[in-house]
Amino acid sequence: MKKSLGAFLGVVMLAGCQADINSNQYATSSVGRANAASECSVLSVRPVSVKTENGLGTIIGSVAGGVAGYSIGSGSTAHNLGAIGGAVLGGMAGNAAQGALSSQGGYEYVVKLNNGQVMTLTQGSDTLLTPGQRCMLLFGNPARLIAY
Repeated sequence: MKKSLGAFLGVVMLAGCQADINSNQYATSSVGRANAASECSVLSVRPVSVKTENGLGTIIGSVAGGVAGYSIGSGSTAHNLGAIGGAVLGGMAGNAAQGALSSQGGYEYVVKLNNGQVMTLTQGSDTLLTPGQRCMLLFGNPARLIAY
C-alpha cells in the first residue's frame, strides 16, 4: 500500500514539472535580451492541446510498478515475473497519468508578416488573438505573439 501511494504521489508531482506556456511568463535568462520582432496579422487561430514530453511518468511508473510487482508471490521466479509485469503496467499507467496531468490548452496561430511570409506559432491560452488582428511576432526562445 505504501509503495502504491508513493508511486501515485510521484506521478502527481509530475504535474508541477510541466512547462508554463503562458505568453506573459518569462524566464530570468530572457530579461535584458533584445530579440527581433515583426509586425504581422493573424490569418487563423485554432485551439490545441499541448503535452509535456519528458517521459518522467513512464519512468516513475515503471520503477514503482517493478518494486510493487516484485513483492508479489514467493520465490525468485514469482518475484522476477511480478517485477517485469509491474514495471510494464506501471510504465503504462505512469505515461497515461502524465499525459492527463501535463496537458495544457493553447492556440495555434497562422500569421502573415508584413513582408508576405506566413508563419505559425503555438502558445498558451492566456491571451486570445483573433483573425484579422494586428500583432507583433517576437522572435526568441520562446517566440511569442502579442497584440500590437
